[in-house]
Amino acid sequence: MSFRPDLRFWALAAALVLALAALWGPTAQAERPVYNLVAFIDITMSMNARDQTQDGRPQSRLDAVKERLTAAAARLPCGTKMGLGVFTERRSFMLLAPLDVCKNFTAFAGAVSGVTWRMAWEGDSRVSSGVFEALRLGRAIDADVLFFTDGQEAPPLRTDIPLSYDADGPAAARGLLVGVGGDQPTPIPKYDDFGREIGFLEMSDVPQESRIGPPPADAESRPGYNARNAPFGEMPAGEEHLTSVREPHLQELARLTGLGYARMGAPDALAEAIAANARPTAKPVRIGLAVIPAGLALAILVALYAAPLAARRRSGRRAQTA
Repeated sequence: MSFRPDLRFWALAAALVLALAALWGPTAQAERPVYNLVAFIDITMSMNARDQTQDGRPQSRLDAVKERLTAAAARLPCGTKMGLGVFTERRSFMLLAPLDVCKNFTAFAGAVSGVTWRMAWEGDSRVSSGVFEALRLGRAIDADVLFFTDGQEAPPLRTDIPLSYDADGPAAARGLLVGVGGDQPTPIPKYDDFGREIGFLEMSDVPQESRIGPPPADAESRPGYNARNAPFGEMPAGEEHLTSVREPHLQELARLTGLGYARMGAPDALAEAIAANARPTAKPVRIGLAVIPAGLALAILVALYAAPLAARRRSGRRAQTA
């Protein structure tokens, strides 16, 4: 008796060939946009304010930044490099040079999770100076800058001295300024010398105006003015001990520097904002194609076995109802 292969035989043979092709692992050459970035995180005291939420529980701004930056980095194309830095006082400081976030994701995520407000070396917060310094550091390694901050300057900038930016490199910087925090004024946690939380900052704990530069024109009319001992007069009342995202200030900083601006949102939205404002570089990559023959082999097996079984079940149900 001679063997005569039927359609079922040829279908199984085709499925076997396709499965072997999938195991062989075919690939194709393609280009993918990747980015070279360095992310700076504001670690000043106002970033400890708990006006964010996680699973319905209050979360500090700093913890929210660390969580969403890590998640957004995982959503960027493989081949993207990202470094890490911190900002406090008036300086930005690089902690980690840009590395491939796919190949080194565990190391990058661990570095981000280790960032804490206790790294700060001063209590002031000159955000504008920190952004300018971050751009200088980014240009030195040809990396675009991500800067996460609530924008609160401490002491506040003087309104009679306009903010200016003198780029020491290309005028059009690339990157993203990310606003962190809510719109409503929120208390700032206060800590003792041992790092234990002991309440919230009060008005007397925080400068309510800047005392940098010459006294303002109306200084002589202020209460407590003394030309030698108190040229600015008494410290006025204010709300600098409360914090909210200073969005107009951050938008002005973005305009001055050429950075993009976005409010920090979900990781997907953050990753999209990063991709929209950073410089893409086309990188040749190998794309795995094994899923195509594997999918075809599975489709053949489903057609051979699952489809007839489903048909028999339908006919059995019709026979029972007849």
